[in-house]
Order: sequence, then C-alpha cells, then structure tokens
Amino acid sequence: MSKYLISYIEIERQIDFYYQMKQIEKKFELQLTVDGFISDRHQFMLQHVYDVSHKPFSFGGGLLYLHTNQGVFPFQIQENPSTFIQGFKSLKTEHS
Repeated sequence: MSKYLISYIEIERQIDFYYQMKQIEKKFELQLTVDGFISDRHQFMLQHVYDVSHKPFSFGGGLLYLHTNQGVFPFQIQENPSTFIQGFKSLKTEHS
C-alpha cells in the first residue's frame, strides 16, 4: 500500500487578556493513500482530486494546492513537495 505524508501549518490568531494578538502555529500532516487525501479537517477521495500543484515562496516554504471537485484547498508547507506530488500522479495514473 502506497502512503505519502507531508507536514503543513495552520496559523491561528488569538487576542489575549491584554488585547495583544498572538499567532499560534499548529502543525498537521496531509496524508495521501491509495484511497485519497486525509488532512486534519478534510478527506478527499482520489477520484475527486484533479491535480496537486505547488507555489514556492522566495523565503522558503510555499503553498500546496489540492484541486478538487469541491474547489481548491491550500496547505502551507515548509518542505519540498515533489515526492508527494509525484506520488499523487503515480496513484492517479494507476487508477485511471
């Protein structure tokens, strides 16, 4: 069974007791299996994901986009997603 993982970050903003804004960085994993993608908040069947793309930032990291039948979902990443994207393309080709 093929399984790929990539870490992504969500930034949560909170106002503390002194009315100061705090940013809390939470780390999660986006998992790609033979059935589809699983994140902390979403699940997508493989046949409902049309493409996966990446937009790098000049200062490192970037955004990984899942193009699905429900719209485009961005994930903020800090690592190179080429192996993850290639895994998706391989699985998509196998199931076509």
